[in-house]
Amino acid sequence: MKQTRTVRQSIVVSAVLLSVLFFLPLAVIEPFRAELFGRETPVEESEPEVGKLDGEVMLQVLNGDMVEEMNLGTYLMGVVRSEMPASFEEEALKAQAVAARTYTLYKIETGGNHGDTADICTDSTCCQAWISEQSARENWGDQADTYAEKIETAVRDTDGQVILYDGAPILAVFHSSSAGLTRASGQVWLNDLPYLQAVDSPEPEDAIPNYYSRAEFSAEEFKSRVMQAYPEADLTGEISTWIQNPVTDEAGSVETVTIGGITMKGSQVRTILGLRSACFEWETEGNTLIFYVTGYGHGVGLSQYGANEMAKEGADWLEIVTHYYTGVTVGPYTPPLYKLRKTVIK
Repeated sequence: MKQTRTVRQSIVVSAVLLSVLFFLPLAVIEPFRAELFGRETPVEESEPEVGKLDGEVMLQVLNGDMVEEMNLGTYLMGVVRSEMPASFEEEALKAQAVAARTYTLYKIETGGNHGDTADICTDSTCCQAWISEQSARENWGDQADTYAEKIETAVRDTDGQVILYDGAPILAVFHSSSAGLTRASGQVWLNDLPYLQAVDSPEPEDAIPNYYSRAEFSAEEFKSRVMQAYPEADLTGEISTWIQNPVTDEAGSVETVTIGGITMKGSQVRTILGLRSACFEWETEGNTLIFYVTGYGHGVGLSQYGANEMAKEGADWLEIVTHYYTGVTVGPYTPPLYKLRKTVIK
């Protein structure tokens, strides 16, 4: 019996020792598991806090091939992340948020481009550029938390603020940088709108990437591009005679120019040749046309780099907005229900 008890005790002691040997390392490691191995499951990011007015308007947003429902505030944060560098001044980011909100509501009220499919989209060539917070954070790297907070604050602090003319949202277009003077909408497009007129714009040219650019075209390439848009153009004779009679504004942006006997707007030439702006000069070298271009974008409405420079000089977002959009008022605005096809107000 004594021998049996001894055996049993040995078994118990062995079991205890084995348990200690197994669980002790786990007990030591557990407090440091996240640091040693990383988290087993990703921490879910909380939804950005949006303002009351923006949060009440729900949009159907066409994102690629999918239609997603999101509130106006969430959509605007994605637009500001994509359209303006997050390193810009806070007041410039706020001005961008107000312009983007206004543009969105203008699109909704005027029927948009997507019929009953969606209110707005994420394609910059159609509506406004948009990027998710996750994708933006990957681009921002170590500055992700700081930049995310700046964007959220810009949208939240301007909650519901809309640029109005005669009580309705304006076509609040914007561009990257001008040549020191923005352009009136009538200089670029068909309609001359009273709130989209030319104004001075402080452009920090040394701080703007590719503010000055150069584009070269062989005679054959230039002729091909122009003839595709204007088959009746006469591009015979010396290459130096193909472009004539430029009319420019104070900043050097081309209002009209004659190419191959066809008078066209500088904005049309920009599109045909793929230039960064319509502020250009040119020269010929042998059988090559060389264009020297200043600024980036169509030049109408708010200049993003100009807005940032104004903010650096002490202007707040309201001063920036009312400088670039002439004769406007700014205030809260709720779209009429009958104009909201897919949009829902909670």
